[in-house]
Amino acid sequence: MRLGINLGYWGAGMDSDNLAVAQEADRLGYSVCWAAEAYGSDAATVLSWVAAQTERIDIGSAIFQIPARTPAMTAMTAATLDSLSGGRFRLGLGVSGPQVSEGWYGVKFDKPLARTREYVDIVRKAMSRERLSYEGEHWTLPLPDGPGKPLKLTVHPQREHIPLYIAAIGPKNLEQTGEIADGALLIFPSAEHLEETAIAPLRAGREKAGRTLEGFDVCPTLPLAVGADGDVGALADMFRPYTALYVGGMGSRRQNFYNKLAQRMGYEKEAAEIQDKYLSGDKEGAAAAIPERLIDQTTLLGSVERIADRMQAYAAAGVTTLTLAPAGFGLEDRLASLRAGVEALERAGLA
Repeated sequence: MRLGINLGYWGAGMDSDNLAVAQEADRLGYSVCWAAEAYGSDAATVLSWVAAQTERIDIGSAIFQIPARTPAMTAMTAATLDSLSGGRFRLGLGVSGPQVSEGWYGVKFDKPLARTREYVDIVRKAMSRERLSYEGEHWTLPLPDGPGKPLKLTVHPQREHIPLYIAAIGPKNLEQTGEIADGALLIFPSAEHLEETAIAPLRAGREKAGRTLEGFDVCPTLPLAVGADGDVGALADMFRPYTALYVGGMGSRRQNFYNKLAQRMGYEKEAAEIQDKYLSGDKEGAAAAIPERLIDQTTLLGSVERIADRMQAYAAAGVTTLTLAPAGFGLEDRLASLRAGVEALERAGLA
């Protein structure tokens, strides 16, 4: 199992440290450094900044939002980043959510599975440097009855095939991801529930495409906090606002993918309470309503030995790249967490 690092969003308060974190991850042999985007910083700019000042670590978008860019623009960005980084780019895609898609980008959040499939088709065709023509429900290239003509990407990516990942949560999205992508970006993964919540639908998608999970990258992100095993409760409390935001407030009452995931993990009653409190404005109450076990199941908490045991559980469940989001109160804490991640991986016998 490999390790990755997720820098999150630029502008989240740790910007001055992020380059040092990426460089330390590069030195320690981490496999990939991911950057995120929502409606603030864009991932492409952050990744180009990181790539220019690291040597070996891959850079990845987690995610480029599908409503933010045309497929052709995404292919251009991917090819450029792969070329500039010397073949170190991984393309992560996702549909975002209805509030961001419609409120920020003005793109209707409808038929996300069909839209994603077409988007991936076009991106891959463009990156292969074929002349780009496509007839689908959501995109038609070139536009009919006009001056447009099929064009070919002029930039040569460093590699023939740039790895393509999709951020997936729901069963149907996971199955399609297994069918059409090279990897899956997961969030709030529990090793105990990973088979039914992620691996089984991914496997079904691979089988539909005539493939197995061999070579497919299962890549969840887990927050990490290192400390004494007796302090696990206090460490879990650090992530209550984070978990409350996603389970309670990410999306609408009718459409919150993370809330549904918590329900599939057996927290139906708790997920409803968290959402009710969060959407009524009681964010502290929502955070307090989160069971400690839910946080512990979806993070890495405690001593290096305890984290090593959890890493073994994730590897046994089918994880191939474990992306860490280290918590800390400053740069030294975050760097120490990176080193602890490597130590735990070695103790687990997974390095």
